[in-house]
Amino acid sequence: MPDMQATGSPHSYKTPQQSHPARRTVAQAILELLGLWGVRRIYGVVGDAVFGLIDALAKQNAISFITVKHESVAAMMASAEAKLTGRLAVCLSHMGPGLTNLVTGLGDAFLDKAPVLAITGQAPLNKLGTPYKQSINQQQLVQAVSSYSQSVVHPDAVMESMSHAMYTSIVQRTVSHLSIPSDVFTMLTTAQPYDPPHMPAPLSDPAEMRRVSNLLQSSRQPILLVGNGARSAREPIRRLAETWGCGTVNSYGTVGIVPESHPSMLNGLGEGGNPLLPKLLQKADVVLAIETKWPDEVVPKPFFLVQLAKRPTDSVMLSPSAIWVAGDANIAVPQWIDGLSGYKPNAEWVRQVQECKQAWATQNDKERNRTAVPLYPASVIRVLESHIADDALIALDEGDSTIWFLRNFRANRQNVLLSERWRAMGFGLPAALAAKCCSPDKQVVCITGDGGLGMVMSDLLTASRYGLLITVIVFNNGRLQMEHDKMLMKHLRPEGTEITNPDFVGIAEACGWHGYLAENEDQLEQALIQSRNSDKPVLLNVITAAVAHPDFGSH
Repeated sequence: MPDMQATGSPHSYKTPQQSHPARRTVAQAILELLGLWGVRRIYGVVGDAVFGLIDALAKQNAISFITVKHESVAAMMASAEAKLTGRLAVCLSHMGPGLTNLVTGLGDAFLDKAPVLAITGQAPLNKLGTPYKQSINQQQLVQAVSSYSQSVVHPDAVMESMSHAMYTSIVQRTVSHLSIPSDVFTMLTTAQPYDPPHMPAPLSDPAEMRRVSNLLQSSRQPILLVGNGARSAREPIRRLAETWGCGTVNSYGTVGIVPESHPSMLNGLGEGGNPLLPKLLQKADVVLAIETKWPDEVVPKPFFLVQLAKRPTDSVMLSPSAIWVAGDANIAVPQWIDGLSGYKPNAEWVRQVQECKQAWATQNDKERNRTAVPLYPASVIRVLESHIADDALIALDEGDSTIWFLRNFRANRQNVLLSERWRAMGFGLPAALAAKCCSPDKQVVCITGDGGLGMVMSDLLTASRYGLLITVIVFNNGRLQMEHDKMLMKHLRPEGTEITNPDFVGIAEACGWHGYLAENEDQLEQALIQSRNSDKPVLLNVITAAVAHPDFGSH
């Protein structure tokens, strides 16, 4: 494998040399290249513009084709896989409406910086530029949700274009897109694949590292802010929290990097977070943000802000008091711990952190222990918590169910997948399906609302088709609760927020699942127990109270 710097280009390294290059179809060459770069599955929907690639997929076993019911699900599954693994994920669609459906999931990958390659069919070569059915300017369509998009019209250009697209996705952690005319897939080529790039870990400037170390040493009221990208550095982050005597805070959608039981852990910021945090954070003098940036909408920044990330585009925030450091948390954080040798945490600050933690735990317990029929959402989270494995993968949908989870779930080492910036309703089920594809031996739980599940419900069949034994928890209150409450907050009259739901249990069972109705805690407990050893995917239709989330107050 060539030793190429991350700032290089796929043009700068060599393809394998053969004295008599083999001729094979473009589709076969594409699969060869994807396999070389570590791709093991493609999510998509069949259409005649991609028949050539589908045929090649059917004739090999190295790369699986996961066919879904809707292209938006394919793209969201690719986005979820890329978020979970950090590796390139691929989705495929027909031209025209296939691509427009794909765009919903590509937006999620683009805003959440997940490396995804989208391949779409296009009109045959002799119809390009004509009013051919379903033909549009695909590059123009996807430019808002991609960093690279090209149309490939010659069989010998596919290897180079594919390599450049994948390289862009991996290095920039973004979406790339290729449109390929339908007849090009079956043409012959001798073009050889490019090797995948070597990605050395970024090296921080020693002077900046010392500057940060001195700043951490001088801090008397420190805060540690962690994002999901810091998951691989869980242990050094925990040791830093203990050495530094800081309060530890999760960014939106982050759980389980530092367990909820840890003395420094104060829950999260933003919607679904600890409402007592803003007052404490206004007293901080130094905030170290690892693989995340400070959310400006939460509180002002009277403190020094240090941002550590592998890539500048992931977290950089311009501020007169901000220091940005490029580096791997597994390398940088231990160095800073060494730099804190002899540091004595500020006992008064530790006391204030503990007071904040205890006050929030007391308030949280009151919410979690409320008994009611229909079930109070926080109590559903409490019951669910004892049935989720420490290393489970939890897929969250967008909506009220997510912010109840983030507020009330006391995490250990679980990993969460969610649509962090795109905030796409319907993300939960596709993310859970992708998580189970990637980690078949782990427990995978989807937490969704009735509105979110309704958008992607046909892909319950995808779980049955591929034997993906996931558990879906549906918060069912017959309402788009978040939209309802936000309209009331703005003194508007809610309209269109009351929804009509099917019999979710009946739908699930018709799709080959086990379905359970839970109207009280005992029924919920029993259903969760049965779900752990089920021979089929499981859906729990949990009837929940139509109550406002505490973040949205009383009206």
